[in-house]
Amino acid sequence: MRAVIGLGNPGIKYSETKHNAGFMLLDRIAAQEGLSFRNDFRGKVVEMRNKDERIFFLKPITYMNLSGLAVGELISYYKINTQNILVVHDDMDLPLGRIRLRAKGSAGGHNGLKSIIAELGSQDFWRLKIGVGRPKTEFDVVNHVLSTFPKEEKAVLDGTLDRAQRAVGLWIEGRGDEAMNLFNQEKQSL
Repeated sequence: MRAVIGLGNPGIKYSETKHNAGFMLLDRIAAQEGLSFRNDFRGKVVEMRNKDERIFFLKPITYMNLSGLAVGELISYYKINTQNILVVHDDMDLPLGRIRLRAKGSAGGHNGLKSIIAELGSQDFWRLKIGVGRPKTEFDVVNHVLSTFPKEEKAVLDGTLDRAQRAVGLWIEGRGDEAMNLFNQEKQSL
């Protein structure tokens, strides 16, 4: 079994914000696969199969800072190994247009990752970072991640989510290292 976790905040108010890049990607995958999310595990979850393997997609609705509560429930219930978890999230240290796949690592200041690490007691899970760029000043961090993408950035975001979806597909097939080689250096510009 594998789990792909998309991070974000619930509700229409946040649906198009930079912090919801993980939700956006999972919504895109579900729509293309014809899947519908159901309420479970303190989130929205859907299951699909890849050959004989069950793949769960989860969007925690606990708000970003408590994402680990939903992730912990799903992982504990299905006894999914942490190395079979992929967390998709926004990343201010990457410019818009970039994605980065990693097999493990720290929270890097991301509160959703901090919550997941605390709940799982491990940093050994995959993460797919979607670049949203940095605000002009550190005082604008919260406003930056809770703002929507400007019109001129939406085409870049769309291409970025396409590449992120391909990276998730490779990861599901057990080809995470190949996905890193393909997508970590690739860049889309404005």
